[in-house]
Amino acid sequence: MIVAEFTFWTCLFLVAHTYLLYPLFLVLASTLVQVGRDWRYLRTRQERRSRFAPDPLPSVSLIVPAYNEDARLPDKLANLRALDYPRDRLEVIFVSDGSTDRTNEILRAIKDPAVEKLFLPTRSGKCNALNRAVAAARHDILVFSDAATLFAPDAGRKLVRHFGDPRTGMVCGALEFEATLESRKTEGVYWGYEGMLRLMEARLGVTLVASGAIYALRRSCYPVLPADTLTEDLVVPLAVRRLGFRVLYEPEARAIDFAASSVAGEFTRRVRVATGSFRSLRDLVRTPMDALTAFAFFSHKILRWVLPFLLLGLLASSAALWEQPLYRAVLIAQVLFYAWAGFGFLGRRRMQGIRYALFAYYLLAIHLAYLVGFLHFLGGRREATWQRVA
Repeated sequence: MIVAEFTFWTCLFLVAHTYLLYPLFLVLASTLVQVGRDWRYLRTRQERRSRFAPDPLPSVSLIVPAYNEDARLPDKLANLRALDYPRDRLEVIFVSDGSTDRTNEILRAIKDPAVEKLFLPTRSGKCNALNRAVAAARHDILVFSDAATLFAPDAGRKLVRHFGDPRTGMVCGALEFEATLESRKTEGVYWGYEGMLRLMEARLGVTLVASGAIYALRRSCYPVLPADTLTEDLVVPLAVRRLGFRVLYEPEARAIDFAASSVAGEFTRRVRVATGSFRSLRDLVRTPMDALTAFAFFSHKILRWVLPFLLLGLLASSAALWEQPLYRAVLIAQVLFYAWAGFGFLGRRRMQGIRYALFAYYLLAIHLAYLVGFLHFLGGRREATWQRVA
């Protein structure tokens, strides 16, 4: 009974901390920080944006890896032409990772001398493609994007304006999704919540992760990525921190990507992310962090990764303590949640138009994905290639 009670309260506290206590802490702490900044502004009337904004804008190399993206490339090329960035300071590098569709044909047809094309003969993974492109880049500021990601016209300017400060090593942009009806009711809701957490973490100076589809980096901060790295959007920011540079989040640097059309597609992506996260964990925990950043990393990342085990522990311990009314009530609440998720899975076609009807199904799926990813990690499964989920 003592072991069951200890397991129950530990798991309940950590689950509550992940989705309730930590967000409440961020709300309070970021509000206090913002009040302090507003107070300083009222006293000094100094510009609250970076005082180190570079003038003129620096030359940048924009890197776009691609694998079988012939359906998206025409829109990407039109989007790059629409960027509000000086053409004489923008180098674009496409790297085709062994594409077998018309991707290479489309790239070879580009006549713009500012566009560099690299064609890898065989598919070897996104990180290998990034390494090759960085080695070929001519400029000290690198901007990374995906072939399907569409930048806002001023996104480049918003990203690089922070690099006039020599302490800045990386600037992460904000990614929005063009979603299907199902993904709007599931991932769209979750991504809105996640975006708020990232914004509040940025106010505290503890930005932990980039969106791989839009971020900028000092070339000197780029770590040569092992070919089997699956989570470069986490590995790169922590490598920048190890070098003593700041990682910033710029919510005004916006881009649009395309969400997985279903929870099943998002599950596939999350399994891959989870496998890479567990594989990188040993190196990540060795990254020097101040106390606040370490707390954010534990609360926002580590606990998310182990949440499936916490949920299983909570379910088993409350079942073992069934005779007591409190634990019985918590067990019933869990069973109802899993039943809600099950109904969402079975009726996902008919329930798409009902607000929040599929959200339990989505939450359970992404947590189950981390459990599957952990099993892949234990089994030593290696997968360095990537593909767009449907």
